[in-house]
Amino acid sequence: MGFVDELEAAAAKVNQTGLSSVVGIGSRWPSGSGFLLADGLVVTSAHNIHGESAQVHFADGSRREATSINADRAGDLAVIQVSTEGASPAAFAGSDPALGTPIFAVANPGGRGMRLSFGVVSGKDRDFRGPGGHPITGGFEHTAPLPHGSSGGPVLNFAGEVLGINTKRLGEGLYAALRTDEALRHRLEALGKGEAVVRAYLGVGLLPGEVARRLRAAVGLPERNGVLVQHIDPDGPAAQAGILKGDLLTKALRAELSRASNLHRVLATAKPGDSIRLELLRGVEERTVEAILASEPEKPHREPRGSGRGHHRPH
Repeated sequence: MGFVDELEAAAAKVNQTGLSSVVGIGSRWPSGSGFLLADGLVVTSAHNIHGESAQVHFADGSRREATSINADRAGDLAVIQVSTEGASPAAFAGSDPALGTPIFAVANPGGRGMRLSFGVVSGKDRDFRGPGGHPITGGFEHTAPLPHGSSGGPVLNFAGEVLGINTKRLGEGLYAALRTDEALRHRLEALGKGEAVVRAYLGVGLLPGEVARRLRAAVGLPERNGVLVQHIDPDGPAAQAGILKGDLLTKALRAELSRASNLHRVLATAKPGDSIRLELLRGVEERTVEAILASEPEKPHREPRGSGRGHHRPH
């Protein structure tokens, strides 16, 4: 079977089995998409949810009101409890997509009709900013074109299984997606049970590695890879471990910190109460400290404003 024949067969399979799980979110702009996680549960992007209510539009044309919503704003995920009678949950793929993997992106923007587009995985391990500028790491990008209102919809493989969740447009024909790996599926399961997502917190605001290198060069210090501490929570774990503003963090749990996202990845696999070993430079003096991670403080939700460029928000 040639590729075109394989593509046509896969599209037919997705049309037959994959589209029934895809839903629209909202009744007016801004709106989004989502898909069935399990009986009575729909997953979407948190930025599609405004207030305490949501309308869910199903593939059969029916529209139902959510009974409850549990959102992880920092991770841009939300799970909606709603009657899903007559619709089948999506199936997750058993492996991560490789670079060049052909995929389908599916959406139902605000319930205004299904969209199915074809593309390939064009980038892996991509980091990007979520709502409010919160860093999201380990996603992937693809080339399937999507209209506005597609965030929250699934990225499917040729078997109609979910590989990722469309999250944001990157420009130049690219779209970012959250990888639906085991860790993300555990988060979705917790949200579906009404549990809060608790993140590990170090309590530092960082400048990117390239800025740190320029600043060190400007004051005559030797060049080193690392991220510069620009802000420190005086009551946070970093301050208690002795980290100071101006320190250059070079390693966390032996992982190189050439970018702020490297530290975020380390924290994403940790939990409050864990001890984390950090290596740093204070001027030319090398130091090692141990920090006991805390729970990330709750912040009032605000809609994203601007591009979020500049220093990295506290980790």
